[in-house]
Amino acid sequence: MPKKIVITGGPSSGKTTLISYLENKGHQCMHEISRDIIIEAQKQGIEQLFLTDPLLFSQKLLEGRLKQFRETKNLEKTILFFDRGLPDITAYMDFTASYYPEVFTKTCQNNRYDFVFLLPPWRAIYQQDNERYETFEEAEKIHHFLLKSYKEYGYNVIEVPFGKLENRMQFILNNLEN
Repeated sequence: MPKKIVITGGPSSGKTTLISYLENKGHQCMHEISRDIIIEAQKQGIEQLFLTDPLLFSQKLLEGRLKQFRETKNLEKTILFFDRGLPDITAYMDFTASYYPEVFTKTCQNNRYDFVFLLPPWRAIYQQDNERYETFEEAEKIHHFLLKSYKEYGYNVIEVPFGKLENRMQFILNNLEN
């Protein structure tokens, strides 16, 4: 079974770009599924499902990320990167002060990752789009909720410094060796 490595961060942290870079360098990655859920809801006339029904949105995320987590058992790679992990869900729910059932917490406790890397919000690359509605200030708050959530689940969270993609990737790979 491969080592499960989470790369997480709030909006405009460079997370998805870094995941794409890792994949282009030959690393296996599990992609973020929230945009797919958002786009599907928009097709049904719901502009921002997370804002309209945060519990439904989060339930869909929980199911999708748990499926990704379970699919790793049969992979031959030694390292697998995840674009966000299960604790991101409770972090975002806490950020919005939204209720979630205990199954969310138990799922996060019972499905563990080997490493967690957190990218801080990066003002130089910040931008809003149809799926990213958060302000930069909200991105900073989300960062703190992500850090808090992962720590509450007992993870050692490693913060990735700003920099070129190659340097960020090398920082992560170097930390996997320690």
